[in-house]
Amino acid sequence: MNFRELQYIIAIAKHQNITRASEEVYVTQPTLSKFVQNLEHYLGQPIFRRLGNKFLLTYAGERYVEKAKAMMQLKNELERELSDIFKKDIGELKIAFPIMRGTYMLPCTLPVFKEEFPRVKVMVNEADSAALEDMILSGEIDIAFFTLPIHHPDITYDVIKEEEVILVMNSAHPLASDGIERAECNYPWLDIAKLADETFIIQKRDQRTRAVTDHIFRESNITPKTFLEIRNILASVALANSGYGCTFITETHLRHITLKEKPACFSVGKPKTMTSFVAAYRSGVYLPKYAQRYIQIVKEFT
Repeated sequence: MNFRELQYIIAIAKHQNITRASEEVYVTQPTLSKFVQNLEHYLGQPIFRRLGNKFLLTYAGERYVEKAKAMMQLKNELERELSDIFKKDIGELKIAFPIMRGTYMLPCTLPVFKEEFPRVKVMVNEADSAALEDMILSGEIDIAFFTLPIHHPDITYDVIKEEEVILVMNSAHPLASDGIERAECNYPWLDIAKLADETFIIQKRDQRTRAVTDHIFRESNITPKTFLEIRNILASVALANSGYGCTFITETHLRHITLKEKPACFSVGKPKTMTSFVAAYRSGVYLPKYAQRYIQIVKEFT
């Protein structure tokens, strides 16, 4: 069994379909089907259950794939470490951002990185923060950039920046003048209990901003009577600025959004709400020097 063949089985387990797996690993469907047959004959037991066109792992298959992923991870780490020792600036870097972050961070960081490491191939993924943890653990990406919290103990992180989560509403809102100046706040502070009857525009439950939003509501002991769930952060801010309701956003995001009119912004919480923007990667994994440098470039940009 060589590493290429391990990739075959991992791809089939990922897609649960021979056709899509064959497209990923660049072999023909008959070749991949024949490979699975030969492997199962060699092992003396099936590693996949066929359910129509679906290939589902048996218990033996689950154990096989688990070890195959671990072996591929070790191989990749060895290649990166040797690249640092011998080549120094040749390799691959697989990074990922939530879509909103990537919109303004990729154009400002990748050109700088390419200038320093022209021979490093960069691959970019964009996904919601919840999906990024799974991609780190599977080895699909090397580094993901998103806000805390992190739920899996096998993922570690470097803090890029501490960010404030602020409340945004239309500047003509009746409560827009109720903000209080407080020394510890960068924005006027507003007691969101006053907004209990307002419409809140909030993110979906698998997004990190939603976790922070729910914390703010619990801390302030309020349950909004009406709210709109929307995944698009840019749209949520535009809606709030149009007078549709109120929303929450990190100050970094807000700095990179262009609006026709300036919204009213407030610190909320006790006395304000902070979160951490981080570079996350699998614990114990070797990060080559060029990967460490990319993290630094992102820090410099923010």
